[in-house]
Amino acid sequence: MSDKAKRVSFKSERKFALAMCAGQNQRVKADLKRDWNKLQQLALREIEDTLAELPKPLREQAQKLPVTFERVPNVGLQADGIAPDTLGLFTGAEFADEGASVLPPQIILFLENLWDFAESDEEVFCEEVHTTFLHEMGHFFGLDEDDLAARGLD
Repeated sequence: MSDKAKRVSFKSERKFALAMCAGQNQRVKADLKRDWNKLQQLALREIEDTLAELPKPLREQAQKLPVTFERVPNVGLQADGIAPDTLGLFTGAEFADEGASVLPPQIILFLENLWDFAESDEEVFCEEVHTTFLHEMGHFFGLDEDDLAARGLD
């Protein structure tokens, strides 16, 4: 399968995540609310580009990992100790421990927090989506915070 076909497949698999995000009813800043679809599209394109750059064995595993977009961590996540300004989150079992968790592994990117962190700059936003996605994917592959910091993904 060509890289282009893989990207199309990845994109279609992520449509569900985009649809889920479109129906959220959270209070947001006016400029972000107006640009929510644009932020989703920018983030999706950045994830697709990031995946395309990965070596084939990593890319094949990473493409199986669902990525969803939320505005900010919801009340339940915050009750579990996730900070309100968290940029991204990996949940579920690591790649090496597949099958050890009830919940499937996934990455959640909090686009409102990424947008705020980027100070409403599209280029910085895309860079942060790239870094945050790789950081959370690193957790999927079993890397801890020190390992990620050593790779410049902190």
